[in-house]
Amino acid sequence: MRPGTRFVAGPNPSAEPSHVKPLDLSTTYRTPDFTEAVKSIEALAQGEAEASNPVYARLYNANVRDFEERMTALEGGVDSVAFASGMAAISGLLMAARSRGGHIVAIPPLYGGTHHLLESGILDVEVTWSRPEDAATAVRPDTALVLLETPANPTLRLRDIQTLAHAVHPAPLAVDSTFATPALQQPLGLGAGFSLHSATKFIGGHGDALGGVVSTTDAGSAALLRQVRIATGGVLHPLAAHLLTRGLKTLPIRMAAAQASAQELVRRLEGHREVVDIGYPGRGEGAHLLHTQMSGPGAVLSLRLKGGPARADAFAGALEVVTPAVSLGSVDTLIQRPAALTHRTMGEAARGSAGIPEDLLRISVGLEDVEDLWDDLATALASTAAEPVQGRGGDPLLRRGQGNLAGAGQG
Repeated sequence: MRPGTRFVAGPNPSAEPSHVKPLDLSTTYRTPDFTEAVKSIEALAQGEAEASNPVYARLYNANVRDFEERMTALEGGVDSVAFASGMAAISGLLMAARSRGGHIVAIPPLYGGTHHLLESGILDVEVTWSRPEDAATAVRPDTALVLLETPANPTLRLRDIQTLAHAVHPAPLAVDSTFATPALQQPLGLGAGFSLHSATKFIGGHGDALGGVVSTTDAGSAALLRQVRIATGGVLHPLAAHLLTRGLKTLPIRMAAAQASAQELVRRLEGHREVVDIGYPGRGEGAHLLHTQMSGPGAVLSLRLKGGPARADAFAGALEVVTPAVSLGSVDTLIQRPAALTHRTMGEAARGSAGIPEDLLRISVGLEDVEDLWDDLATALASTAAEPVQGRGGDPLLRRGQGNLAGAGQG
């Protein structure tokens, strides 16, 4: 079965008469046979994917399991476990990893929420921040996990999954592949032990469903993830599972269209006199990995303009077709400044060491006509060219405070 068909059909032909899998919103299930119910609860509590009686929706839901099975097939894994959000998925993965040890090797840059989670002490893990080339020497006997993003958020740098997975073995490598999706990249086939996504983004694709998912090559790890999910309650809602499954069916064509527009915008921005730098897979660090590890560059780019953070903010505010908002992967084009929003909780020093400039803009390209997008960008570039740039005080938004996790933008 070819890739495009697999996204639509799923791995298991339905025996149900309905064309679309029915939505099961029940929170509890009849248990007329208590002996069967006890056996089901015990099996599910031990991390089994299914049982003869679901008993309770925190333990099992058919729509959630359908989404998981589809993700497993697309990622080429053994099993997948879905969570209520991308942050619930990474939290669940890190909590499950504690059974293997209390040490994590993390390769920056990571999403700001992930960085904060690792640094906050909430999960009681010791973190070593490492460059990719130093990751092997950072691994210790108690290293439970090596974590990276590729493409990285928000710099779009590519990291060599296969080389890293080999270098850090036997520590498992976990790859946040949110920006690539299974349409462009399959980390498990390159040696990673885990591939995770904020499914809220490209997989859902319409900005109307929260979700996260971890796929793995190890059945025991999947069972442990399910145990963590049951204990913490980070369960994907059935309606969200239904919407994410629907999103999977159109993911390849959405990604192809958005990617084509992103490539054209990058081409036009490259020579613009107001543009200082562009980040996009296939440019700069890790460029050789495009079309080998990752089949296409995707639909997210980063942009730096003359004039610093104040100019960046003025530019974003002047856009009319492009929406100023956090998150990414939606059908509409979104722009935000990570230092002020999604990566605010990291602090300026950590952002600097991770290579995230204060004036960096991140653009997630959607499905609008590329000419309308370009007209919008070009008009905003022109109208803000004479705007006053930042003074000695630096970034006006960051002067208001570093923020906290609760106030951080997501995605």
